[in-house]
Amino acid sequence: MNPAWGEFIGTMILILLGNGVVGAVLLKRSKAENAGWLVIATGWALAVFAGVAVAISMGDADAHLNPAFTVASVLMTGHAERLWTYIPAQILGAIAGAVLVWLFYLPHWPITDDPAKKLSCFSTIPAIRSLGANFLSEAIGTFVLVLVASALVSKRLAPGGVAPGLGPLLVGCVVYSIGLSLGATTGYAINPARDLGPRLAHSFLPIAGKGSSDWSYAAIPIFGPIAGAIAAALFIRFTGI
Repeated sequence: MNPAWGEFIGTMILILLGNGVVGAVLLKRSKAENAGWLVIATGWALAVFAGVAVAISMGDADAHLNPAFTVASVLMTGHAERLWTYIPAQILGAIAGAVLVWLFYLPHWPITDDPAKKLSCFSTIPAIRSLGANFLSEAIGTFVLVLVASALVSKRLAPGGVAPGLGPLLVGCVVYSIGLSLGATTGYAINPARDLGPRLAHSFLPIAGKGSSDWSYAAIPIFGPIAGAIAAALFIRFTGI
């Protein structure tokens, strides 16, 4: 099966479960309303695990689900064709996942008054809007993601390779750590598709009282992660991880 199909479906599952847990915590009359940041971070970690597992099961051995990781992989491996096969599939999968989130919570949008909470169920919003600091947060978070995920498959750490089926769980653990430790400033997009696809969906879906899609911020969760991924790829090549 074409790996791009795995990128599409895997990213769709990632967004459905990841933004799904945000909806559960933020939307009115959800049974998990106000459950808090720990629930969101846990849900996102499990969403990454699920998305990566599904992508791999569909023949997508890379299972990036993230344009920033794809850019890093090109710098590390030279497989430039991934840029025009994986990245469009990731963005389209993110849009599809966001549409499913909208459908899943259909009765909850009209009774949720705060437009910012509705947008948060799709894209990221910084806790304090400071574009330079927000960019740095996204870059550092993505640097950690790419570095640690690459270290997990390092021959020095796992000479015989990672045990079958363990990779997705380990990547989910990395994202869990990032969410708990580095996620509270910007909502840790650390993935351009994760933010751009759902933001596009928010802009065209008929969500009652949705407000602005905040396109003035949208460049931060796109270019911050890419910058962090490039820095991590260069560091990995320099250190030989």
